[in-house]
Amino acid sequence: MTVHRISRTTLVAVLVATTTALIFRSWLQVSLVQRGLDSTLAADLSYLVAPPVLAILLFPLWSTEKQFLADQFRCTDLSWRLALQALAIGVLLRLAWWSQLVAGVAFGVYSAGETATTVGPSFSFQCAEPAVVLLGFVVMAVLVPVIEEVAHRAYVQSYLAHRGAVFAVTISALIFTIFHRPDSWMLVFFAGLIFGALYWLTKSLWASLIVHATYNGLIQIDWRCLTGRWNPSSDDIPLMFPGIVATAAMVMILTALAALFLKIATGAQSAPR
Repeated sequence: MTVHRISRTTLVAVLVATTTALIFRSWLQVSLVQRGLDSTLAADLSYLVAPPVLAILLFPLWSTEKQFLADQFRCTDLSWRLALQALAIGVLLRLAWWSQLVAGVAFGVYSAGETATTVGPSFSFQCAEPAVVLLGFVVMAVLVPVIEEVAHRAYVQSYLAHRGAVFAVTISALIFTIFHRPDSWMLVFFAGLIFGALYWLTKSLWASLIVHATYNGLIQIDWRCLTGRWNPSSDDIPLMFPGIVATAAMVMILTALAALFLKIATGAQSAPR
């Protein structure tokens, strides 16, 4: 891959354009909700303005950056093995989230409060209208991963690469986190570390993009199709059996993630460059 030096001006332009697009998207989302549109649908529809806003704001950079961007998605950097490994990592990350959620509820880490009604566990699966589900997948599993991986891995992390893997991956993950809601910062930072490590190992956006898209796609299934309630009585906590099972599942998932990372790292070292 041709070495491409990202200037500070280019990095600032990318971050400013991304921030501007998100601000415009937030304004449009609020406007749609005020007009009576469902908040979830408004969130998805409003994000459709982000790509054209970014394209307009970053158009002056296209002539100097098009080869760098093309290098991030070279077909020769993607194999069926890497794609399946990345897909598995995305699934495991979502299972890890569910495991920590179950363990957290079982051991009293997560609670709706003493005054909340004791319910569940109760789950049902019924998806929204197909058009709504499809829009959610297009936005969250396609547009969001592409925009965020290009901005935070291809540009922020690449700009910091000369400072070493730990610094570049950590700082890019922190900046990635700041672009999300505060109530999700812990999860987003962990995901940012995963994405950044994959990008560092493979020198391509394919792996991190597939993981990101898979994880966001699974979130869409939860949001659009799954309804669940579980708030056990404080007198019953800790619930040892579900808590121990969920914790054991978390350990196995983390072990599987480590094994997949090792395989990807081994494959990246042996791949011709």
